[in-house]
Amino acid sequence: MFNNTFIKFILLLIIFIFIEEMKKFPNICPSCDTKLDVSKLTCSSCNTEVSGKFMLPIWTQLTLEEQDFVLEFLLNSGSLKEMANQLGKSYPTVRNKLDDLIDKLLGLKNND
Repeated sequence: MFNNTFIKFILLLIIFIFIEEMKKFPNICPSCDTKLDVSKLTCSSCNTEVSGKFMLPIWTQLTLEEQDFVLEFLLNSGSLKEMANQLGKSYPTVRNKLDDLIDKLLGLKNND
């Protein structure tokens, strides 16, 4: 059916859909280093406000470096060989970075 790399690629592709807009979005409290929740959303067209306690998407918990890695992975069509060439790193190094990122996302997913 599907191999593990393909499933991992699809997971990262889904994350990419939202990642570019979230790059500078704060996810940690600057005062106490706790994960932030969203409490208010505002429509930019009519100024309607929705209040409540909303969890931030899991990909907002990635560092900027990790988000950039995901973006490059997707822009390179999932080719770790091409990424290794662009980054000037070995294929195993890039593969290990991807595996570490996937492990982190799975850990974050299981904690939510």
